[in-house]
Amino acid sequence: MGLFTFIKVMMVLFNLAIFLGGATLLGVGIWVIVDGKSFFDIFGAISTSVLQVVNVSYFLIVIGAILVVIGFLGCCGAQKESKCLLMVFFTVVLIIFIAEVAAAVVALVYTGLAETLLTATVTPLLKEKFGKEPSLTQIWNVTMNELHCCGLNNYTDLTDSPWLQQYHTYPAPCCSGSQPCNETRAAASDVPGCFEQLLTEIRTNSGVVGGVAAGIAALEIASMTVAMYLYCRLDEK
Repeated sequence: MGLFTFIKVMMVLFNLAIFLGGATLLGVGIWVIVDGKSFFDIFGAISTSVLQVVNVSYFLIVIGAILVVIGFLGCCGAQKESKCLLMVFFTVVLIIFIAEVAAAVVALVYTGLAETLLTATVTPLLKEKFGKEPSLTQIWNVTMNELHCCGLNNYTDLTDSPWLQQYHTYPAPCCSGSQPCNETRAAASDVPGCFEQLLTEIRTNSGVVGGVAAGIAALEIASMTVAMYLYCRLDEK
């Protein structure tokens, strides 16, 4: 087996795995939207965590669709030795790679700006929708319980919210679980906001996050290199 054939076979198998993985995520996302009850009945233990959030299904669908497209282009491009498909595959992966790098740079350089923008958009949303909109309320309840945080910046983000008006108390995480979680106890507990807590979690696990990011970047670079190698070798055949 020549080098070209070996790389071609590896390209096909690798992208076939990506395609199947994407199809799985796509199927799970659609399943949760169409028949979420049966999904949560089967995965009861998991359903009490982040998977309860309806928006996760849309996230799975988006990621799954992207992986399906990438896997299809790479697999078919290598198998059929199509220069057009290989170039489209290379372009799509390159765009994703550039977007990831740009997002990382923005996250590192403009963290303060991101916090300001989030405060300007998310805080009014919490005051208006938290306790009134089921999906948003569920998202924030899960987030606050998992990260042990309260609101985006602190408990005051939930002041005057429908939740407070209905239950006359802040969510339990705002008082570290102490009840009743009134304003005085929430202020005394000084529970950090979820944005700050998320940054803390990222810094704490920076090694893991960096390793995963580096691994993904390496796979993307390798994929683009292999695609371009096959593309160039096709001219010689």
